[in-house]
Amino acid sequence: MNKKLKIGMTITGHYTIPPPKDIIYAPMVIAKAIAEGLTKRGHEVYFFAPKGSKLEVSRIISGDIKPLHGIRGKKELKILSGKYVGPVERGKIYFLWDQYFISLMYKTAIKNNFDILHIHPIDTAIPFGMAFEKIPVVYTLHDPIYPWRAEVFEIFSSKNQYLVSISDAQRKPASKLNYIATIYNGINLKLFPFSAKSKDHLLFLGRLLPTKGPDIAIQAAIKAKEKLLIAGTPTSGQYWETKIKPYLGENIKYVGNIPYNKTFKYYGQAKALLCPIQWEEPFGLTFAEAMACGTPVIAFKRGSVPEVIKDKKTGFVVEPYNKKGEINIEGFVEAIRKIDQIKREDCRKWVEERFSLERMVLEYEKIFLKIVNRHR
Repeated sequence: MNKKLKIGMTITGHYTIPPPKDIIYAPMVIAKAIAEGLTKRGHEVYFFAPKGSKLEVSRIISGDIKPLHGIRGKKELKILSGKYVGPVERGKIYFLWDQYFISLMYKTAIKNNFDILHIHPIDTAIPFGMAFEKIPVVYTLHDPIYPWRAEVFEIFSSKNQYLVSISDAQRKPASKLNYIATIYNGINLKLFPFSAKSKDHLLFLGRLLPTKGPDIAIQAAIKAKEKLLIAGTPTSGQYWETKIKPYLGENIKYVGNIPYNKTFKYYGQAKALLCPIQWEEPFGLTFAEAMACGTPVIAFKRGSVPEVIKDKKTGFVVEPYNKKGEINIEGFVEAIRKIDQIKREDCRKWVEERFSLERMVLEYEKIFLKIVNRHR
């Protein structure tokens, strides 16, 4: 390391960081890890987040603003349910709450000569970057780059704004933007200990939404005559009532929403993690977490899946559609039946080599130094 950097960071004003135990929000896990990792590397990191946030960084700056969902998630602020506040207005409040912290960060950066800014909510922040061209800023892209995003990013592009993709696949819809690197998300391997042996069930862990495919996981488990544990939220609404709840029973069990610091127990006990995703997954933190515990992953070949999962070595990458153009449940079933071919030790080794926290932090440090030297 040839320079000690002064770095400003932010992610959201909706929750404290870390978030409440019942909230699993992967970008906050990554933001926390990068901030604390760079602090340990000797850099000055100033994190802009609501009151009640706790991080091992140089300083947390809140501007005396509370999180929208209360300290540690207890009770949302009255502004969200006030008079004349409907769904549209709530969306505006969320947007503006994030922009408060972004504007506070720019104000502080100018006053205190920050070397670089690292921002996670790009949609709310990118106009600021164009306005303050003397300050280099890096955005980590956590979401797919839909066509509307690609067009907006192009409109607001400037030479001081750099993008970090979390997989090469994420770039495909907009390959010509100002990327500085692809940096895979890293996990704290201490939180996900290796488990040499599993029990006799499969696992689905994640948000219970159509894009994540828990209903497909259920159908695949039934056809493969395997037991399945389901963990996640929400547990209401039409999707839950029609696609998940009717199938719950002795072999398909819902175990609730698991706190992040206890997910390793469920990963480690599973024969495989089922991820029949129905969208272009930018990364898939659960893939890496499961493999760290020795648990192979079965996922459809969409988005980052071929980059994160080594086919036939740490799991199976399944074609998403059959010859008739239907969701390839049979392909998933076939992979489930071959899961004993995967060595759990290979899964752990793969994550240690590619998706460690230390590797991620070092790569961010490398690009930050590169950008700062470029803008001297």
